[in-house]
Amino acid sequence: MKGAIAVINAGSSSIKFAVFDEQATALRRMFAGSIRDLGGASPRFIVKNGAGDVLESRQWEEGSKLGYEDAIALLLETLPRHLNGQRLGAVGHRVVHGGEHYTAPVRVDAGVLSTLETLIPLAPLHQPHNLALIRTLLSVEPDLPQVACFDTAFHHTQSPLERAFALPKHITERGVRRYGFHGLSYEYIASVMTQRDPALTGRVVVLHLGNGASMCAIEDGKSVSNTMGFTALDGLPMGTRCGALDPGVVLYLMSELQMDLGQVEVLLYHQSGLLGVSGISSDMRTLEDSDSPNAKMAIDLFVHAIKHQLGALAATLGGLDGIVFTAGIGENSSLVRERVCRDAAWLGVELDDSANAAGEAGRISTAASAVSAWIIPTDEEVVIAEHTRRIIDGN
Repeated sequence: MKGAIAVINAGSSSIKFAVFDEQATALRRMFAGSIRDLGGASPRFIVKNGAGDVLESRQWEEGSKLGYEDAIALLLETLPRHLNGQRLGAVGHRVVHGGEHYTAPVRVDAGVLSTLETLIPLAPLHQPHNLALIRTLLSVEPDLPQVACFDTAFHHTQSPLERAFALPKHITERGVRRYGFHGLSYEYIASVMTQRDPALTGRVVVLHLGNGASMCAIEDGKSVSNTMGFTALDGLPMGTRCGALDPGVVLYLMSELQMDLGQVEVLLYHQSGLLGVSGISSDMRTLEDSDSPNAKMAIDLFVHAIKHQLGALAATLGGLDGIVFTAGIGENSSLVRERVCRDAAWLGVELDDSANAAGEAGRISTAASAVSAWIIPTDEEVVIAEHTRRIIDGN
């Protein structure tokens, strides 16, 4: 293909983007940026070049509101200013849910978009925003190729047994099963981790710990099991999401507390997790700096859930050769990494305290550790750009 590739990750309160210069043998990140706090009190916009230098930035006044449509318009105005004379050749999008229809990236047209819209109930926090920008681009730039890359796709290698719920067949046949998420992040880690250590071709658990958090068991580079299931609400407690929950709790909320469906959805997606337990913040950095017992409880609960899931995933793999920390908390919280590794000592993890405290990408376990532990920064954007180039080139 000819032209630059824009990669866009449209979330509920932010739009992140990166633009790659498409070359013969490699993709070079030209610039990247974000529009944050959409709908919040003080939206922020920034663009940086590949070296990290600020090209432009803007901070709206306190109390200003920037709507989603305004943000899309701002993005479409911004991209051409920094292309240095190149044309935009294609756009790749992170789309959270591909359902049973899409287990690989796909070029988007009106029919694909219509199918993806039917999956909104499965990912209400993300899917509507992923698709809003695709829909806008289809209307204003109908000839611009767009490719959807799915967070569920990496997990299609999981066995039917791993995907199944114990529900009647007529419900299962409607697509009610485990899907798994954060697949683009796991795909990137799987593609680079063997460069760090050949042993990581074996049985590895990757911990994608951020505002959204999950863990994935990977063997020979393929997904075996993931802590998230039918929706991105399952598994670990997250910034504002509850994680794994007895379904009877939902029945109790509706029958005894008289909460309607909308109220339950808001509670589980937006008012729970680290924020709900601490009553302070969904940000791990804020909680680690706090003296509040509730902040400590939130961190304890997060680490405790990781301990449970790590044991389960190791059992599924039949052993463990390595663990990898990635995403915002995984890459930046030495406290969380330390506690997780201490809890995993029974599995053979021996933490190198100085390497963990340094927090640099690389090995954080001792040379003698039977199971190695690593920090590997994730890069979903380059995965999306590679997929987009391949799809547009017809490969």
